[in-house]
Amino acid sequence: MAHILIMPRQGNTVESCIITDWKVKEGDAVTPETTVCEVETDKASFEVPAGAAGTVLKILYGSGDDVPVLQPIAVIGAAGEDWQEQVTKESSHEGTKAQRLDKDNTPSSSLSASAPPREASSGISPRARNLADKEALLFDELPGTGPGGRIIERDVAAALENRPPLTAAAKAAGPGAVPATGTGLGGRVTSADRAAGADLASRPASPLPTPHSLFPTEKITETPVKGIRKIIADRMFRSLAESAQFTLNSSAPAVKLQEFRSGVKTQGDLAEELGLSKITINDLVLFAVSRTLPRFPYMNAHKDGDLIKTFERVHLGVAVDTPRGLMVPVIRNANLLSLAQISSEAKRLASSCQNNSANPDDLSGSTFTVTSLGSLGITSFTPVLNYPEIAILGVCGIELKPVALSQGEGNTCGARFEPHIGFSLTINHQAVDGAPAARFLRALGDAVAHIDLLLAAG
Repeated sequence: MAHILIMPRQGNTVESCIITDWKVKEGDAVTPETTVCEVETDKASFEVPAGAAGTVLKILYGSGDDVPVLQPIAVIGAAGEDWQEQVTKESSHEGTKAQRLDKDNTPSSSLSASAPPREASSGISPRARNLADKEALLFDELPGTGPGGRIIERDVAAALENRPPLTAAAKAAGPGAVPATGTGLGGRVTSADRAAGADLASRPASPLPTPHSLFPTEKITETPVKGIRKIIADRMFRSLAESAQFTLNSSAPAVKLQEFRSGVKTQGDLAEELGLSKITINDLVLFAVSRTLPRFPYMNAHKDGDLIKTFERVHLGVAVDTPRGLMVPVIRNANLLSLAQISSEAKRLASSCQNNSANPDDLSGSTFTVTSLGSLGITSFTPVLNYPEIAILGVCGIELKPVALSQGEGNTCGARFEPHIGFSLTINHQAVDGAPAARFLRALGDAVAHIDLLLAAG
């Protein structure tokens, strides 16, 4: 009997995966360990083994396709074997299993309190229905990409991406027709827009000139936004659309950071023995963040609807630049780890992201994120929240800044230049005000300025 290879489930929250590359073609012979394709989620990429020996009889999806988990993707068996009926049975069986898993993995308390659950004319997963109800989206006629045509969360998210945002009052009106453009702040659709049935997008607009219309002979390369790049784009759009982001910039003396780093380099074997030989400035900042956050629990938090969830422990997300795009692995329980342990874990996670071996558990569950552009010479920027986190810290470069001379240093009207490291802190102003966030940033700056004392305290 032919072996039906299904899209594996990569963690409980993953509903589908994108096939990025097929490593085999129809007619190829494979062993159970042969990698037949690579797939990716919004977190990482994975290799899918054949799982059985034989010949690749059929490849059911192409590269770039977004395939629901537990859906057949390929058939492996003996040459000439009849496999069609078996695929149909397997697809039906796995579709039922996927629905059961989806239901079991979704807490009943997660349903939106603003409106009762609606019955769907087509199948819809609980998570997809929860999102549709929360956003007042009519889902009855949405195309479903789940098993058996079931509507899954990704289908609802795609529909919302093509719909303008609604004000709270417009959402409270419940599901219904939504105009293509709203008159509210930032183009949001208001309750008045919905009541009037306004559709501003239907108004004729003058076409804007494009480079091709102005220079018809110029060569233009078009690159589809897909795969991990599209996932990142969707996440960034959602982050900005669902939160009120506000950035504060400051700097802290970096003399002690540089002195500690230079001192470690001179210690040779001792530094190696203590696990400090590869300590970086960024490692020291991560350590300072992990020790400062517990004093400001409102910064170590998520905003989930109308709830603010604060966390006792610090799970640090660390943004990593990879050839595939931005990834954010997580240092678990960072506030309980030593500097050497934080440094080692940060390097392990970055390496796993770079070589595509990170697992889903390494890429979820962060409570606060740190992203660094200092090595690229950036002195200030606006980090985008790793939603639903309440804050993200951008680490900038080190530059010389004037510091007033103190008494005893000669002319008190003069100044000397000292190295300072820059910080850009973005917060969700829906959950945290500017002054409390500024207090956290000042405390972090003090911790960095006196990193030697912080390390001595453990």
